[in-house]
Amino acid sequence: MEFGFTTAAYVVAAVLFILSLGGLSGQESAKRAVWYGIVGMALAVAATLVGPGSGFWLLSLLLIAGGGAIGYQLATRVQMTQMPELVAAMHSLVGLAAVFVGLIAHIQLGRVAGMEEAERKALEGFAALLAKKDGVEVAILRVELFLGIFIGAVTFTGSVIAYGKLAGKVDSAAKKLPGGHMLNAGAAGLSAICLIWYFNTGGFFPLFLMTLAALFIGYHLIMGIGGADMPVVVSMLNSYSGWAAAAIGFSLGNDLLIVVGALVGSSGAILSYIMCKAMNRSFISVILGGFGGPAGEQMAVEGEQVAIDADGVAAALNDADSVIIIPGYGMAVAQAQSAVADLTRKLRDKGKNVRFAIHPVAGRLPGHMNVLLAEAKVPYDIVMEMDEINEDFPETDVAIVIGSNDIVNPAAQDDPNSPIAGMPVLECWKAKQVFVSKRGQGTGYSGIENPLFFKENTRMFYGDAKASLDKLLPMID
Repeated sequence: MEFGFTTAAYVVAAVLFILSLGGLSGQESAKRAVWYGIVGMALAVAATLVGPGSGFWLLSLLLIAGGGAIGYQLATRVQMTQMPELVAAMHSLVGLAAVFVGLIAHIQLGRVAGMEEAERKALEGFAALLAKKDGVEVAILRVELFLGIFIGAVTFTGSVIAYGKLAGKVDSAAKKLPGGHMLNAGAAGLSAICLIWYFNTGGFFPLFLMTLAALFIGYHLIMGIGGADMPVVVSMLNSYSGWAAAAIGFSLGNDLLIVVGALVGSSGAILSYIMCKAMNRSFISVILGGFGGPAGEQMAVEGEQVAIDADGVAAALNDADSVIIIPGYGMAVAQAQSAVADLTRKLRDKGKNVRFAIHPVAGRLPGHMNVLLAEAKVPYDIVMEMDEINEDFPETDVAIVIGSNDIVNPAAQDDPNSPIAGMPVLECWKAKQVFVSKRGQGTGYSGIENPLFFKENTRMFYGDAKASLDKLLPMID
């Protein structure tokens, strides 16, 4: 009876997780989708606590309460600009959990194997499941838990390094030990040997040796990836954490863990592909690090950056009929989304056509700018994807770039030797006038100079984005 209830609850939870994932694809349904996920997870935890093998109630409730309290504190304190690093940190916990669960499954497997038949009949929960397995099933289980630990260990150290790079605690430059890719290949080869060793013996040492090799692979792999590719890294680690969970789900015989792991793993992989496509990068070259790059000397940037004050920007906006706003990471850092929303409302009230252009990797993670704009209550229907709006720039009177650099860099099209050559970008320089809100004359996150800032139709609106817009708003009449 208990098992039937747990299975039914897992089915409902799985459906809720699927609805949640589907709802997150749209701004209008995102809030509802989050609640689907919350309800699904609450149901899954409750069903697990009262299902087969339940016990340790006090410890379980204490751990749930402690984890919930920590999660609440993080969710309420973290800034929107810190979300990518928070996601990376959460992935590291998933990977570490997979390692611990795999190691415990190995210990339990050895304990059950040493029992007499009469002792096995009295077992409950996961131990009882192990006791029913024959030789072939035990061999398959060894492969499952081996893969779960391997993927989990790679995810753990990789996510820790990704968090460090995004948080500025680790140098964002790509760095490798002497030997580079050969070290990664050697560690992967050692892991493959350990798999065969463990499959045939079931001993702890090959499992331990593989864990060390996987921890090194995760560390060295992500250290070798530069800061400009970190958006792909975060979504890739998201995928890894899902596959680690799925592998452990097979080990534990937990259907819901398999379903959820597969959903997270596949969605993370698809997201990584979308982001690589948006940056014109090969997925393999990004995750291995160090392949490809500039083919020669980059084109020299000619001209000078011409500054403009709030009066000049206001005059152009008052005369314009069509305006496209391009938000970027600088807007998030300055927390200027509310000021941007106020500017949008004032311009629309005057009958002007105002829209937003969003690049797939804007704000380090896809959807980051969409989240900020939704938070500021910018209407969904005027927030456009790059492919939807790029052709409209030539007919646009004013394009306003707020804290963006690499996603509006014409070098991606004009300079074959640029590190971002071939990357799809927002072609804002085709608008009649371009205003760029920046703190100073520095380069963007990837450290690449932007010829847009030197074009004749571009004016630099220097200063903190929020302060600049606050000064601009009263001048819009």
